[in-house]
Amino acid sequence: VQLQASGGGLVQAGGSLRLSCTASGSIFSIRTMYWYRQAPGKQRELVASITSEFSTKYADSVKGRFTIARDNAKSMVSLQMNSLKSEDSALYYCNQKYAGKDIWGEGTLVTVSS
Repeated sequence: VQLQASGGGLVQAGGSLRLSCTASGSIFSIRTMYWYRQAPGKQRELVASITSEFSTKYADSVKGRFTIARDNAKSMVSLQMNSLKSEDSALYYCNQKYAGKDIWGEGTLVTVSS
C-alpha cells in the first residue's frame, strides 16, 4: 500500500489550500482515510477522517474551516483548508489503517504566514 500526498505550500493567513492524497495497493473504497499533521516540536495529531460511507470527523481546531472528501473512482482523499491560521502550519500526512498497521504517505508541508 502506498500513499502519495501533495498540495502543500506557503499561504498567507486567511488563505486556502487543498491537499490531495492518492492511494494504491489496497481496496481504497472500503478504507477509512485520515489526515494528520505534525508541527515542529509537537505530537502528530488527527485532523480529519472520512469513512467508506463518507462519514466525516474533524478535530475541534479545524471544524468549520477544513473539509475532507474522497473520490473512490480516483482512490483519492482531499483536504480543503480555508481560513488558514499560523497554527495550521505543519507537515500534513494522509493515513490508512491496513492489515493492522498504520500506512503513512510522505508529508506535505503547509506554511501559513501571519
